[in-house]
Amino acid sequence: MALITLSAIRDLAIEPFLDETSEPRVRGFLHRPVSSNNDALVLTHSAGANCQSPSLMAVAEAFAGYGLTVLRCDLPFRQMRPQGPPSAGSATRDREGLRQAVAAMRKIVSGRVFLGGHSYGGRQASMLAADDADVAAALLLLSYPLHPPRRPTQLRTAHFHRLRVPSLFVTSTSDEFASVEEITAALALIPARTRLLAIVGAGHSLGSRSELPAIAAQVTTAFVEFIT
Repeated sequence: MALITLSAIRDLAIEPFLDETSEPRVRGFLHRPVSSNNDALVLTHSAGANCQSPSLMAVAEAFAGYGLTVLRCDLPFRQMRPQGPPSAGSATRDREGLRQAVAAMRKIVSGRVFLGGHSYGGRQASMLAADDADVAAALLLLSYPLHPPRRPTQLRTAHFHRLRVPSLFVTSTSDEFASVEEITAALALIPARTRLLAIVGAGHSLGSRSELPAIAAQVTTAFVEFIT
């Protein structure tokens, strides 16, 4: 895969995406690369955001610059209401929404489809993959919420022993949802191949708007190496 260039970013085609034939429906934005390598990535957002979050936009642009077709999509709970966190009963439907998003991308590309998400979105992606190892070729988990802030004993790892999809975790050295040491220990529970990319000082949001392009390029390079 070629390295991303500024001209490639400028030439990217970004278009609204809506598939109402699936249940739940799939809604978001599709990034089409100038020169496709026939692989795709589905990206989704955290509990407090939507698919227009700066971090998802930056990561999607970086991956499209490498030749992947990228769909950044709204989870079903966010399609139901524009603000607020997911309800206690929405997780199952949110995971099905991700399954449908992957299926939609398989109609567009002939190669591999990867699945990723930020915080809550990444957690739901990992839980879906733990139940269905064929749902994606690999996972990109950004700022995985290993536990609630200041509650390190409330670990969200019950499904890790069933996760057999290669997974790249990206976390900040200053993330209150998981320290680098905590994530490192948790990865030992996963039977699949894993890697941890630590971003210095970026916080749970993975950086400010000015920092995000460089961080997104770093994430993209690490993931491309991981799946090659």
